[in-house]
Amino acid sequence: MEYIIQYMNELWQLLNEMAIYLLIGFLFAGILHVFIPKERVSRYLGKKNALSVMNATLLGIPLPLCSCGVIPAGISFYRNGASKGATTSFLISTPQTGVDSMLVTYSLLGLPMALIRPVIAFITGIAGGIITNKIDNEQPNRLVQAEKKKSEKKSIGKRVVEAFQYGFIEFMQDIAKWLVIGLLIAALLAVLIPDSFFTTYIQHGWINMLIVLAASVPLYVCATGSVPIAAVLMMKGLSPGAALVFLMAGPATNAATLAVLGKTIGKKATIAYLLTITLGALLGGWVIDQFLPAEWFSLAGVNAVSEHFIPGNWQAVASVLLILLLVLNMAIKWNKSRKEKSRELEGDASQQIKTFVVEGMTCVNCKAHVEEGIRGLDGITDVKADLDTGEVRILGDTFDVENIQLSVEKGGYVFKGEKN
Repeated sequence: MEYIIQYMNELWQLLNEMAIYLLIGFLFAGILHVFIPKERVSRYLGKKNALSVMNATLLGIPLPLCSCGVIPAGISFYRNGASKGATTSFLISTPQTGVDSMLVTYSLLGLPMALIRPVIAFITGIAGGIITNKIDNEQPNRLVQAEKKKSEKKSIGKRVVEAFQYGFIEFMQDIAKWLVIGLLIAALLAVLIPDSFFTTYIQHGWINMLIVLAASVPLYVCATGSVPIAAVLMMKGLSPGAALVFLMAGPATNAATLAVLGKTIGKKATIAYLLTITLGALLGGWVIDQFLPAEWFSLAGVNAVSEHFIPGNWQAVASVLLILLLVLNMAIKWNKSRKEKSRELEGDASQQIKTFVVEGMTCVNCKAHVEEGIRGLDGITDVKADLDTGEVRILGDTFDVENIQLSVEKGGYVFKGEKN
């Protein structure tokens, strides 16, 4: 019982520290989504030069997309004419940080770490893009989609509504699961790991960083959900440099992302992507541990500043509001998923149903991209994708497998063929 009470106290403390910054971050996510639509920026990323790489990096840093959500956006840029270097830069810089995770980093880890994260993301994004342009001689892709939606002029009122809808509904639904998992794991680590564990048992900084890197690369964790875990590990004695390695490598890499990138932008660009992130994170961690003042990363000072600027009652109000929004959005998402699974394909009884396998779908947006792409093909009446199994059931009169494969791969996913 004592451990349960301690666990709930740790969880509540973490929520209080980051809730108000998360809510502000969700709002900024909606604003960025409305005022920086991706279809307007592809033209700035097309040339195979340093300027396109820098544009892509600067665009990616504030966007609140994780390594899962960034793939459709990045591949969309690539399919609309962005160079591989610019695409790689965008894919590197975007998931490492975002306006929401920077605010949460400030709340839990302090201003220095909140500023260092986008700096490292900028450096690694530039480096990865330039390296890709040097080692990959393929010309920029010009497979521009034939049909594009005309930009619709919207009133300020509609844009504000759209910003709130995206920030507090669509985007929150995408990361709610992983944010909750990150918080639950962080609170569990706070209870299970003894104080000063890392300083007592793993004292060498490089060993700390390499262990954290080995655990971070294959796993999925979002940029925001990684922050409370890093904060707890630092409280247990993990060095700030090793914490940075986790914050940079964890959100930017996972096995599914690497598999999809290898299929879409090629092995050379994927290798450049992975090496740039891992080496950049290790180098950044080493610089922090060796050259920056330790007091910059004192969590006790961070908590004191947070309590000074945000009174405890406001922290509690923000925590309750965040919990309500998370529960509501997770319930809405679960209900949608349940209805979608029970939905039958709609069409004539004379039409055929075929099932194909697609890898790389990890969120609702991934599912929607695959379904919309296939549904627009000739002869196709209805499409239903299953995130759990990766199966895509298609109803139609004719099935052009090559076009189906092209549609899937244009979205940045791996087409595995018809299910036997």
